[in-house]
Amino acid sequence: MQISINLLILIVCTFLTGLTAGLCFTWANAVTPGIGNLNDLEYLKAFQQMNRVIINPTFIIVFMGPFVLHMANIFLFKNDPNSITWLIIIAAILYILGLVSVTVLGNIPLNEMIDKVNLDSMSLENVRALRTSFENKWNSFHLARTISSCLSFILLLISIVLYSKHI
Repeated sequence: MQISINLLILIVCTFLTGLTAGLCFTWANAVTPGIGNLNDLEYLKAFQQMNRVIINPTFIIVFMGPFVLHMANIFLFKNDPNSITWLIIIAAILYILGLVSVTVLGNIPLNEMIDKVNLDSMSLENVRALRTSFENKWNSFHLARTISSCLSFILLLISIVLYSKHI
């Protein structure tokens, strides 16, 4: 069986979206609840360190790859059966608005706010206030990212199944 370029791009997009959804799920399910048990200073220091190391070439490819591939899928599948086209469009909207936009407009500004702070020079009251202004907002944005990326992944999986039956 020969795989078409359309199917290959859809598979790669699905794979990268799945990796991102898995990363978001893991953070929501284990990382943030785990570090949530730390005291205020340890919590903020842990967040600083995680945010500093997560920005790396592999993460950028996994996170931004689907953005590009979703656009390619919309173009490549524009003439396919409506159900596949709409699933791909909705998956792209969920990924771009629910993950990329929320990250850029919500989580990243909060991450940058935390990153710029010298936690060791702050009073415990200021550390507590910083955590309070950060944690719930960050977790709310992250929940939106987790749900969006997981739904996008599911829709792409369904698209692959439907497209495979179509070809």
